[in-house]
Amino acid sequence: MAEKDTTEVGIVIVSYADYGSAMLRAAEAVLGPLSDCTSMSVTMENEVSEIVRRLDDAVTRLNKGAGVIILTDMFGGTPANIALSLLGNHVQLEVVTGVNLPMLLKVFKLRTEKLDELARIACEAGVNGIFVAGELLRATCRET
Repeated sequence: MAEKDTTEVGIVIVSYADYGSAMLRAAEAVLGPLSDCTSMSVTMENEVSEIVRRLDDAVTRLNKGAGVIILTDMFGGTPANIALSLLGNHVQLEVVTGVNLPMLLKVFKLRTEKLDELARIACEAGVNGIFVAGELLRATCRET
């Protein structure tokens, strides 16, 4: 029986302001120290070409053989558009938008999965981590 590859997918969060670095700190508060990951902030002061260059460098550095997943704050925003511009440059790269903490934690826990499967799992975890809490609690109270 073949052993499962244990090479981990590299993780980059690209977002407006310092949202990505705050999310990495939150993930470390839950999971402990994390490796092969980084965040990049996009602000009005940054030149787009410089962000693209830094992101391309990060993707190259973090790819240890299993690829890299870039998580961005929202589809259509500058961080996502910059990340999407790299898809043609790297074979082992996927971009998932709408990053939230449930998504990020799941990606860190399952980062030995194949890149395309990890991207699908990330999307599912992000959606499944969203609730209208009051509605959920009211429904639970009605059942008891």
